[in-house]
Amino acid sequence: MTQDYFVRELDNGLILLAERLDHVASTSVQLSLPVGASRDTNALSGAANVLAEWLFRGAAGRDSRQLHDAFDALGCQHDQSVQSAFLQLSSSQAHQNLRDTLTLYADIVREPALAGDTFGPCRDLALQELASLEDQPTRKCTARLRERFYPAPLGSPAVGRNESLSAMTDDRLRAHARKHLTPRGAILAVAGHVRFDPLCDWATELFGGWTGDPLPAAESSEPVGGVDHEAKQTAQVQISLAYKAPDITDKHYYPMRLAEMVLSGGMSGRLFTEVREKRGLVYSVGARYQAVKGAAGLFIYAGTAGERAQETLEVTTRELRKLSDGITDDELTRAKTQLKAALIMQGESTRSRAVGLTNDWHLLGRLRQLDEIASAIEAVTLDAVAACVAAYPAANLTGYIIGPEPLDVSCLA
Repeated sequence: MTQDYFVRELDNGLILLAERLDHVASTSVQLSLPVGASRDTNALSGAANVLAEWLFRGAAGRDSRQLHDAFDALGCQHDQSVQSAFLQLSSSQAHQNLRDTLTLYADIVREPALAGDTFGPCRDLALQELASLEDQPTRKCTARLRERFYPAPLGSPAVGRNESLSAMTDDRLRAHARKHLTPRGAILAVAGHVRFDPLCDWATELFGGWTGDPLPAAESSEPVGGVDHEAKQTAQVQISLAYKAPDITDKHYYPMRLAEMVLSGGMSGRLFTEVREKRGLVYSVGARYQAVKGAAGLFIYAGTAGERAQETLEVTTRELRKLSDGITDDELTRAKTQLKAALIMQGESTRSRAVGLTNDWHLLGRLRQLDEIASAIEAVTLDAVAACVAAYPAANLTGYIIGPEPLDVSCLA
């Protein structure tokens, strides 16, 4: 039987993951560095976001222009992002250029320039991104909700805060980066047209000399919870809600993902049908499962006109709680079809598979094959969904609302 999934830990602690997809000609790389937003201190809030830009301003003797030119010469579609646990460097390219792409990433993490004269523009870009949230109330609402819902610092906002960004210096961020740019806790995931033995040789050659100490586990505190209202004159009221959900290690995980589909699986989802179609209360409404290591939630968003905001809040909450009355066979069948269809599409994208490998290892400690996930989805029964909803009811919801007037939020208790 052909092996398609591979795991190896290098001597320096770097975890190497791979999935071989023989039907594609490309590869995708995701290098996850343990310097995510949850590692930002209060005084360095937004540090990971600034660092994500700063790392590409020069490495191993190349300046910013030369570094970007090197990626472009390989035909790489690359980007970087900041999550709770990781700063992630991602790239997709033809499989023939995989080794050269890995060489560039090794240079970035092992020999970043982190020059003082390039720090200012990176910090200014982060300040501009933070300011842009005022023009993106949906994004701001979701970010503030995550901060209230998750145990601190797991929900720390990647964009940071104005006070800390304005006061940040290159020396302080450089020291923070040197401490956290360590292979211990880092994950290198590769998916696509790849052979594992050569990949291991390349990773050992390029990243084997990368050293660093293991990082202590981040101490967490109880979530803030509750509901907050931000008074702002907006054309729409932004409503974001969340309640506790099972994490990926819990027996209720797959039933919850199917309950998510029942609520928000396309135009047949209950939220779309009841809140938008029947009542015309919103243009946009939906639910989405989200997780960080050690905590997970079902997140709900609705955007509505001010005069309809109170009814929207109440109807949305009522639909969440109606899950406890049960779902139908048709709803369960449709939810399984939708979730497995999403899985199939994920399996055809090397970028999605690299992300999936990383998430599995980080959240579960092992890799799941797509057939395993599909079988687990298919095995869920109506009774299993009912047990899940009973164990994780839509009660004591956390909320963040942006709009001119506060709402009566007693329905969220």
